[in-house]
Amino acid sequence: MPTTPPPPPTQPALPIVSWNLLPALLVSGSAVLLFALENAWGYAPLLTGVAIAWLLDRAFARDVSIIAVGMGIISLHSMKADLSWGNMVVMGTVLAAAVFVPYALSRWVLKDHAVRFPTRKNTRWSRLEWGWLGAVLVLGWLILPTYFITSGAYQNWPAVTEWHEIARLFVGVNAVGIWDELFFMCVVFTLYRRHFSFWTANVLQAIVFVSFLWELGYRAWGPLLTIPFALVQAWIFSKTRSLVYVITVHLLFDLVVFLTIVHAHHRDWLTIFWY
Repeated sequence: MPTTPPPPPTQPALPIVSWNLLPALLVSGSAVLLFALENAWGYAPLLTGVAIAWLLDRAFARDVSIIAVGMGIISLHSMKADLSWGNMVVMGTVLAAAVFVPYALSRWVLKDHAVRFPTRKNTRWSRLEWGWLGAVLVLGWLILPTYFITSGAYQNWPAVTEWHEIARLFVGVNAVGIWDELFFMCVVFTLYRRHFSFWTANVLQAIVFVSFLWELGYRAWGPLLTIPFALVQAWIFSKTRSLVYVITVHLLFDLVVFLTIVHAHHRDWLTIFWY
């Protein structure tokens, strides 16, 4: 996308398809069962994939094991939208652990520090990057209200009326948006990218990302939106090498998501949408 960051170090071309793809598909595919369907049978492909990886390639097995650990932690608690204080504390703790534990394993156990959170310091965003932020707001305004309201997906989030409920919804939507980029970009995509070509790694992370978003509430025809979103976010991340930028993109979408959910539950509030 932009040309401002310094060029990355050269590395050998990575395969689109290899034997490692089988365990990777099992691990990523387990997210459909664990997250989207909330079915404990998802642990079978998750663990099978890790076991096969250790038989095939120890370097790959270490990275895919870290991904599996993070996914396993996420599966410990339902990710359905629930704004009760108790659930927000438990859910926040689980999601924080799902990022911290892979980071700790990578940095202090394996000591390769593959999981990082790049910020691209001292580099200004390009005009194209600023332009994309504006486009994100416009696209969100055009698409998200139609999706949430016509599909009824907004009902997967509780109706909020009191100021403190609205505040919790705002915090929850944005906190999960930030976490999405920390886990799916900095852990899942980054670790897969060490072993596969860009598009193979991207599709593998998108399977996990979209399954998680389905459990969160993006159902009905939501995957028609979340699949391209997940793929584009990884593409932007790989080009900008800036976690801050992809988080900014995500939060702009989530701002529209928040406003849309409030409006959908109270149609006489925030009458700013076209759908």
